[in-house]
Amino acid sequence: MPQLKQIAQQIFHETLAAIDIPATMQRKLRRKGALLVCGETRIDLGDFEKLRVVAIGKAAHAMVDGLALVLAPFVRLKGVVSAPTAARRPLVGMKYFVAGHPVPNAESWKAAEAILALLEGCDEKTLVFFLLSGGGSALVELPLDPSQTLEDVQQMHRALVTCGAPIEAINSVRKHISAVKGGRLAAAAHNATKVTLAVSDVPVGKRSALASGPTLPDPTTVADAKRIIAAHSLHGKFPAALRRWLDEGKMPETPKADAAAFRNSHFMLLLGMDDLFHPAHHAAEAKGFIACCDNTTDDWPVEKAADHLLQQLEELQKEHTAQRVALIADGEVSSPVTGNGIGGRNSAFVLACVEKIAGKKIAVLSAGTDGIDGNSSAAGAVADGQTLTRARSMGLEATEAFRRSDAFTFFSKLEDAIFTGPTGNNLRDLRILIAEP
Repeated sequence: MPQLKQIAQQIFHETLAAIDIPATMQRKLRRKGALLVCGETRIDLGDFEKLRVVAIGKAAHAMVDGLALVLAPFVRLKGVVSAPTAARRPLVGMKYFVAGHPVPNAESWKAAEAILALLEGCDEKTLVFFLLSGGGSALVELPLDPSQTLEDVQQMHRALVTCGAPIEAINSVRKHISAVKGGRLAAAAHNATKVTLAVSDVPVGKRSALASGPTLPDPTTVADAKRIIAAHSLHGKFPAALRRWLDEGKMPETPKADAAAFRNSHFMLLLGMDDLFHPAHHAAEAKGFIACCDNTTDDWPVEKAADHLLQQLEELQKEHTAQRVALIADGEVSSPVTGNGIGGRNSAFVLACVEKIAGKKIAVLSAGTDGIDGNSSAAGAVADGQTLTRARSMGLEATEAFRRSDAFTFFSKLEDAIFTGPTGNNLRDLRILIAEP
């Protein structure tokens, strides 16, 4: 019988295979001649003289490919793509930028300028598809304050992603200091008809947090942004130019739901939480596990989330004493950087479980569906009841590695880091906890 660690990895890889983006777009976007049906939205492509595409995020390439398959051979695409990797099959008419994540780079800045230039020429006879996925907050960036440099923007992003705040709070700040977030791309294409298609890595009901909501009304306010900056002591960590801009009270409000730019704007979720849970649940059951899903730990501190999910797994074991059980969880846990090691929130979550599952017939896996975990080259990690003993025999201490934020080094030495490479997708992080009697 395969080891529990191997089974957990099989479940993860089968889940990745089930969330293919081009296939999903062909299934959920239906076209009959010039009529395109996107959920409840019906669009006659013949009503428009120009079609433009803006694709932002870790899944940008797959989403552009999927849209091209849906529309072909009706129309040729023209637009901008900003992703963390180069396109394997660039499409004619699209400008590509290999941008930075989790910190913007020069291409992130250039992509933002190219998108704003593209949208400036959009009018009532223009249809714009915005293809959004996770990571977009860093992959396209331009400050509202023209005096700020790329180095200033990079310092700001580093301060935000390491402050320990929930992603929704981080994005609230980003929206209010960026020229391309918080509904401002919709405003830039004010008169055009806009369709946003999303592959979401944010909690249900928080869709404006995806890529910092460049095409959606922003429910957060300037007051919210200021409160978050104060609560996480961010002001002193920001660059001098941004501090001056904030101190001068120049932060403008973001576009709200009643703004005219949103009257001809539509949104459709292509892939979300359920699309991740269902294949993982099915894969676990197919391997003989009684499976249960849990989405309560989103944004929880990593150690609190580990305690809660392991307790849930224990309750499942008590209910089904003679059977193998699986707990599937998603979302992003909070893991502040406390050292100069290598890793991310997924490997940190597994590391937080190592001592708790020692000696037990349990395996824990946590990995990003984008294939990237923090500043490491892995997607995440996996551990079982023997991991602690194996680590100590090699002179590795789980507690010390956690303190140094060095979970990747810990698991790579044990050969328990999970490598997928960039997947071209980005739903949510997936955690798989399995146990046998």
